[in-house]
Amino acid sequence: MTGTFIRHELKAFWRSKNTGKSIAIRVVMALLILYLLINVLVLGFFLDTVLGKMFPKDDLVMSFCGIIFIYYLFDLFSRLQLQELPTLRVQPYLQLPVKRNSLVRYLSFTALLSVFNLWPFILFVPFILKVVRADSGGIVALAFIISITGLTIFNNYLALYIKRRANLNGWIFLVVATLIILLGLGDFYWHLYSIRSISYSFFGRLIGHPALALLPLLLGIVMYYVNFLYLKQNLYLEELSKRKTSYKSSTEYPLLNRFGSIGDLVGNEIKLIVRNKRSRSALIMGLFFMFYGLIFYSNPKYGSEGYKVFVGMFMTGIFIINYGQFMFAWQASHFDGLLVNKIPFADFLKAKYLLFTIISTGFFLLTTPYVYFGWRTVMIHFVMYLWNIGINTTMVLFFANRNYKRIDLSKGAAFNWEGVGGNQWILSLPLIITPFIIYAPFAIFGHADIGLALLAVTGLVFILTRGFWIKQLEADFHEKRYKIAEGFRDK
Repeated sequence: MTGTFIRHELKAFWRSKNTGKSIAIRVVMALLILYLLINVLVLGFFLDTVLGKMFPKDDLVMSFCGIIFIYYLFDLFSRLQLQELPTLRVQPYLQLPVKRNSLVRYLSFTALLSVFNLWPFILFVPFILKVVRADSGGIVALAFIISITGLTIFNNYLALYIKRRANLNGWIFLVVATLIILLGLGDFYWHLYSIRSISYSFFGRLIGHPALALLPLLLGIVMYYVNFLYLKQNLYLEELSKRKTSYKSSTEYPLLNRFGSIGDLVGNEIKLIVRNKRSRSALIMGLFFMFYGLIFYSNPKYGSEGYKVFVGMFMTGIFIINYGQFMFAWQASHFDGLLVNKIPFADFLKAKYLLFTIISTGFFLLTTPYVYFGWRTVMIHFVMYLWNIGINTTMVLFFANRNYKRIDLSKGAAFNWEGVGGNQWILSLPLIITPFIIYAPFAIFGHADIGLALLAVTGLVFILTRGFWIKQLEADFHEKRYKIAEGFRDK
């Protein structure tokens, strides 16, 4: 049956009206992946030299044993971000007399056909054959390869299981990603423990007891069956597309009730963000950027206050930049409906302003723990928060009227450049440069406070005159609406 599924997949690909475009994208992606694989292969052949320079006082095999768990922790984090779920491809079969076990086996099989499953073998096997086999014999080398196989299978199905659960409850993804980040910070930043030591405590024993290699393999098999059973229990269409009822309708958001129809529009947009992978990734990336300040504020090399302006702008406005650059493409699939809807477009713009204000406010509150680096740091964050909800939001909506590339929300976020064009690159420049045009001259001549005050005042002026800018944006939109709609219809 698996062979039948594969043949149908190939026929669906070649018969698609977008076959030419898909082939071009796949060729580009294949070349990129091939380039990365070659680089990893080269790194694998010279891994002994790299480890020797990184840990000159340690034995090579000991150093190798210490980095394996670190690699798989990073691998899991990468999979959660980039690995795609092979789910939608078999949904048409759910209404046919096909055994569920066959469908689940097919899903599990295609899940193994991921480039992520190649990296560890290309990276580690050359070292194992060159160093471990020469040092400890073929049995131990085989044990290492079996262990790597088991951990790769475990990570593969664990990532898929988490992502499938996260499709029903987005908080699961955030919690798991936060735990992985905290594990990394606990070792490399807070030095509470050593992942290298934990890794060596297992793989070091593997040298003397090769039978321990069965343990990672067993973990991989168990994770496969956990994933298998979960898929089997939730394979029906209504189960795969189901969302928890905890996502209430827009009229039930207490914060949005007082805004009437504008609140309804914001509530619907929040649902769009949470329920679709690509839009949700903009929100998740914004949450990850909350740790951005740790890179700069804890490093004396970045002691200049200009870095705090830069970091404050990104941490409080990263969602505006990431999500807003594709406005109104998120609504591309029903944009024609918006054009004929009785809701005034001014309300649509007001909803965008309100959405950005709410999320940017939340992000600013999340940055308040940086008071550890001084109250002035939080004050700078607040100044850039005003700048973001005042000026950057207006800039984003201005450039939105010049975005004619659609986005298909049914597609994943990984390696998806749909909707990306020159407009996005142009947009990023004024968003990043403009605040420094105001701030930098004063900071250079020792009047940074005046520069910050001007940034805050400019942001406040744009906030207070928001009604005027909405009218200008609405008039600009009415001139370009048909061109935008025509671009969004182009699939």
